[in-house]
Amino acid sequence: MGSRAADGAGSEQTADGAPGALGGESRGLTREQLFTMAATASINFSSMICYSILGPFFPLEAEKKGASNTIVGLIFGCFALVNFLSALILGNYLTHIGAKFMFLAGLFVSGCVTILFGMLDKVPSGPIFIGLCFLVRGMDAVGFAAAMTASSSILAKSFPNNIATVLGSLEIFTGLGLVLGPPLGGFLYQSFGYEVPFITVGCVVLVLVPVNMCVLSKYDSVPSKDSFWKLILLPKVLLLCLTIFSLSACLGFLDPTMSLFILKKFKLPAGYVGLVFLGLALSYSLSSPLLGLLSDKRPYLRKWLVVSGGLMTALCFFMLGPAPVLHIESQLWLFVLVLVLVGFSLGMSVIPVFPEILQCAYENGFEEGLSLLGLVSGLFNAMWSLGAFAGPTLGGFLNEKLGFEWASAIQGGWALLSGLATGIFYITEATKRSSSSSLPNPPATNEERTHLMSSES
Repeated sequence: MGSRAADGAGSEQTADGAPGALGGESRGLTREQLFTMAATASINFSSMICYSILGPFFPLEAEKKGASNTIVGLIFGCFALVNFLSALILGNYLTHIGAKFMFLAGLFVSGCVTILFGMLDKVPSGPIFIGLCFLVRGMDAVGFAAAMTASSSILAKSFPNNIATVLGSLEIFTGLGLVLGPPLGGFLYQSFGYEVPFITVGCVVLVLVPVNMCVLSKYDSVPSKDSFWKLILLPKVLLLCLTIFSLSACLGFLDPTMSLFILKKFKLPAGYVGLVFLGLALSYSLSSPLLGLLSDKRPYLRKWLVVSGGLMTALCFFMLGPAPVLHIESQLWLFVLVLVLVGFSLGMSVIPVFPEILQCAYENGFEEGLSLLGLVSGLFNAMWSLGAFAGPTLGGFLNEKLGFEWASAIQGGWALLSGLATGIFYITEATKRSSSSSLPNPPATNEERTHLMSSES
């Protein structure tokens, strides 16, 4: 991926200047690459547990402290909003701060504020508790943005030719963190009280700081003059940002709405709701490595994976209720099947987007190096966070006014819009290329013919 070429190919230069093929065969992982993968896997797993551990019990505790349901929703939502702003800023200054330092600092901040969150039950109820919740959650978002922006950049630097494969493989740990966070938090809370889940997870994260300090290499880079505005104003990048936003919004929509729909519609015990969520998490985690491998081996397919994944996601959200216009009765097996397909379709679109944005930047003259990787990583994380804020906010409103069936169908409109817009752009781009390549060479003038004949003789 750290090469400049257009789709398809030949021999190219990696980000370090060594020749390689885009998506070419790996000749075995070096020790530095293995350590980089281990460090990134640890941040993916631990940050997702820190993010998701609150779900089962925090709303109840916050209610006891005088926070309304709306306030609790805003406490959850502020994480994504602060993450959005932080990722844009930190991605722009990655080379000034240093990738390794930003990674370790983000990890350290996440660990500390997770422990602090466990102390909030000691503070007075009302405005003080609510204000501290916002402050600590916001600090957690800054730490998360720093660690994730740096880790994505380091991965792209370490694996210039197969970044999609590596990113896809490491999504297993992201899914694992999301899956294990709620049950782990619920178990520790039920057994030991409010503080223990946060202290336990926070201490584990802090232990990872010195470990990663030893195993992670230092990545130096010269700051570049390229900027976010120059990158995001490229038409293709703008459409890919819409894709990231729409998919994140669709996924975020499910957080505040899906469990309520399952409990009400299918009359399932509360303990079984988490098992339904597993369908989406497992299908995304297990399919991501395969989709990443396909994206690297067949780079010309990336654009169509993005488009197909967006359209498939839109169809799945239309079927999730299902939408009332279909006149199909909602059944549990159909709901779980659609969730599995949602996980797969999200992977189809999300995994190829990072290398697609990077390739577009190279084609438009951006300088290779860690500075550009920081811009792309920050932009990706920022757009994902923006969708994670808009999805639950808009989704909760639509769910309250129209019901889950219509709300999910409307939410799928984001994915439909991005899929159609990106597809039209790619088809137009391909048409322009084919028409320009099929133009005949202009005929030579008499003067040119005379010169050629005299030179031949």
